[in-house]
Amino acid sequence: MALAPDLVALCHRDEVDPGPDGRWTALTDADYRAVAERLAEDSGADPLWVFAYGSLIWKPEFDHIDSARATAYGWHRAFSLEINRWRGSRAQPGLMMALARGGRCDGVIYRLPDADRVAQIERMLRRELSDCESLRSIRWLPVKGEFGTLKALGFWVGPTPRTTGRRPLDEVAGVLARACGHMGSCAEYLYNTVSHLEELGIRDRNLWRLQELVASEIKALKGLDRTGACASRPEARHAG
Repeated sequence: MALAPDLVALCHRDEVDPGPDGRWTALTDADYRAVAERLAEDSGADPLWVFAYGSLIWKPEFDHIDSARATAYGWHRAFSLEINRWRGSRAQPGLMMALARGGRCDGVIYRLPDADRVAQIERMLRRELSDCESLRSIRWLPVKGEFGTLKALGFWVGPTPRTTGRRPLDEVAGVLARACGHMGSCAEYLYNTVSHLEELGIRDRNLWRLQELVASEIKALKGLDRTGACASRPEARHAG
């Protein structure tokens, strides 16, 4: 990988949590519980699987009793979710991944414990969503693997008021190399996702190209030559 940990570390800076974005309607405790109950009812008596394609792969933050490789056809990873909190700021908004129409997405499915299903789902909802407008991004996805075909719960699937259209990879790279919030940088998010996909034997072509572009962008911003040494020009050393 071109996007090495030392380059990712250069993107970190201390940021204060700006708090919720006033443009969106915050979910209440009652909202979270009502949505969790509805999704639990939708799952019926079948095992409840969750499809992970980004940070849920390397930081699920929920209990699971089984996992497997899986593919969602008709969807692909896209850095289309605009954020000005978490891994972005008001001054330098960031981008995180959602699933957009077209292609295929290779990821992981996790099976939740059968007991206390509503509480498990609510825990995931609180991790993934903070506003009512984003509830439309929750979708049951048909996924395929060695186990056959089954349905899995997906988050940030399809367009929402908070997602944008397709952007060129070089434009996305420029954002990811610069954005950082109180939870870390977008470069770190990309690095963790790509490196964990590699461990699973999954190489997303766009993400692999993107990590190369982000690495180059960071070097340019920080005034580094190809070997990682500081460039000789004073203005380059102070870039970014």
